[in-house]
Amino acid sequence: MGDTPEFTRAWVLHPDIKSDKDRRAANLALAEAVSLAHALPELQVVGQEIVPLPRVRAGMLFGKGKIEELAQRIHAADVELVLIDGPVTPVQQRNLEKAWKVKLLDRTSLILEIFSDRAATREGVLQVEMAALTYQRTRLVRAWTHLERQRGGLGFVGGPGETQIEADRRAIDTQLVRLRRQLEKVVKTRTLHRAARAKVPYPIVALVGYTNAGKSTLFNRLTGADVMAKDMLFATLDPTMRRVEIENGPEVIMSDTVGFISDLPTELVASFRATLEEVLAADIVLHVRDISHPETEAQSEDVAAILTDLGVGPDRVQFEVWNKVDLLPDDEAEAIRARADREDDVFAISAITGEGIEALLDHVAQALMGGLVSETLLLPYAEGRKRAWLFEQDVVEAERQGEDGFEFDVKWTPIQKARFDGL
Repeated sequence: MGDTPEFTRAWVLHPDIKSDKDRRAANLALAEAVSLAHALPELQVVGQEIVPLPRVRAGMLFGKGKIEELAQRIHAADVELVLIDGPVTPVQQRNLEKAWKVKLLDRTSLILEIFSDRAATREGVLQVEMAALTYQRTRLVRAWTHLERQRGGLGFVGGPGETQIEADRRAIDTQLVRLRRQLEKVVKTRTLHRAARAKVPYPIVALVGYTNAGKSTLFNRLTGADVMAKDMLFATLDPTMRRVEIENGPEVIMSDTVGFISDLPTELVASFRATLEEVLAADIVLHVRDISHPETEAQSEDVAAILTDLGVGPDRVQFEVWNKVDLLPDDEAEAIRARADREDDVFAISAITGEGIEALLDHVAQALMGGLVSETLLLPYAEGRKRAWLFEQDVVEAERQGEDGFEFDVKWTPIQKARFDGL
């Protein structure tokens, strides 16, 4: 009970590579890397620094003098784990671990650790395993290419290391096939669950956004749900669904999704596509942005690109939710509110204070109720379930009994009509 939790002392390094044309502002990249580290509860970040790097050294990443200088600081702080915010080859990892006598993780490995820590559903766990194996497999291939070059690239069968690497690759491929089969079964079940939910059939409102934009905090405020909403990256992995009754509007299912992040390796994007599939079923997408972040525009572009990749087109109703206005200086906050007021589909809010949320929900309700259509329906007497559904949805304005069945005057949204047709 009284045990002190054991922490692993970690040091975060961001290599600022001068030759990288697409390089981000080093201080912001380092801050994001530290946030990633904080997302693992067992890590204690005891140091962080930007390492200017004119060029990447093939075998060691950094130059010899820099490695010795870092070694002194790492040992003085009793560091057990070094996190490098960027890609590290297997050879670089082995050499740096030997030089510093610590464990080392690159950006992808750290994200995989976080995903593994956060995965709550069977699907999430399988996706993490597949992403980890896919990543491991690429590293085996790279290590093998390196060995081949080392011995002159003769490429003959049975060369140093080949047998073991080929065996490892085969073992990984076998595991991947097994996991894919399991995942197909799980996804099939999820599809059945979604079909069952379509019969309920509340409209779905999905919260999406860059990681740490405040989606989970907003989700909690809207739903009263106790979803993890710590100030950390990737606080949500598996989509969380809650039913919400909007005042002067319909009941909806609110979905909170995993946060997006820039430079997510392709192995992870592919494996986590299904984690975001709730967005494809959504009637309305709320794109939550941390409007106080210096790179909010770049983050917004990353999210928009991933949504497009997922197949969420411009025909889907989307609102931009500019969150964290409470963190801005007064004059900036006022300018943001004024900009949002001029745009029909932009809302300035604070998930912490509740500012702007009522107006956002009013617009969500209007979008869902907008274009209400009046129709007359004829329903055979045997269709009792469909009749009950119409009353549950509160769309019936009048009911008559005729020779062939019930006759209804209904007023409903196109979404409700489509869901009724699917019953």
